Amino acid sequence: MSSNNNQTVTGIDLYSRFALSGAISCGVTHGAVTPVDVVKTLKQLYPQQYNKGMISTFRQVVNEKGASALLTGIGPTFIGYFMQGAFKFGGYEVFKEKFVNYLGMERARENKNSIYVASSAMAEFIADIFLCPLEATRIRLVSQPSFANGLVGGFARLYREEGVLKGFYSGFFPILLKQIPYNITKFATYEIALANILAIIGKQKSELSSTNETLVDLGSGLTAGICAAIISQPADTLLSMMNKQNASDQSISSRLVLLVKELGPSGLFRGLGPRIVMVGAITAGQFAIYGRIKAALGAKPNVEIH
Repeated sequence: MSSNNNQTVTGIDLYSRFALSGAISCGVTHGAVTPVDVVKTLKQLYPQQYNKGMISTFRQVVNEKGASALLTGIGPTFIGYFMQGAFKFGGYEVFKEKFVNYLGMERARENKNSIYVASSAMAEFIADIFLCPLEATRIRLVSQPSFANGLVGGFARLYREEGVLKGFYSGFFPILLKQIPYNITKFATYEIALANILAIIGKQKSELSSTNETLVDLGSGLTAGICAAIISQPADTLLSMMNKQNASDQSISSRLVLLVKELGPSGLFRGLGPRIVMVGAITAGQFAIYGRIKAALGAKPNVEIH
């Protein structure tokens, strides 16, 4: 434990530590599962070509494109989710505390699920403004390997040829449809799972050893990740399809309507298996890493409504 735990950390100093903890946890976990993300994206974009199970598709990608193809887009993935994680986790902590201070702890406990939903939705909206351009770049690099050699080249070409709105933000509405329900489910399910696990154990989180605290975070995070993956899968498929090729002259809403009709219910859940594996692992890892880094930086405990 850091010696900072002996000091009271408040204000911008406290929230900057939350943001840094969230940035590292999201950047590292999303970067680590880039190969799974590549396979998931290819199955969504080219279902006729990549129509086998996850392991078979891994082998197919390696045979066709080489092992390095599994790391396509790792640059925009790490940087995009590093920035998103700062606003996602940091923002959630800020908004949750603001709601508790405004309502008072008694009323906050009565409305805790509403606080989890509102705090995570507001934090995610801000985070997605920063994530969207890098996610658009990642998807273009995966869907069109010859588009650019990496993050800088892909980002610059997308901006040069399609501009800010169509190039970087044509998928903003789909990413909101994906990420806001995902983040709501992620944080609300985590908080509920955590409260139930602690009730079974019969201890407060602050009473647990660091090892047991990490295990509790992993279990709660895994539960949250599986639920969040299922809820957000249709929008994730739409996001991949929207960023697959150059933006057309159609409006974003018209393209979305056409894609929903074209894909149908089953098509919207294409690639769900790999995504459950990916998001479950990511979310469990994020909460475990976030908790450990917060502790090391002396940024815990924060407001708990259990």
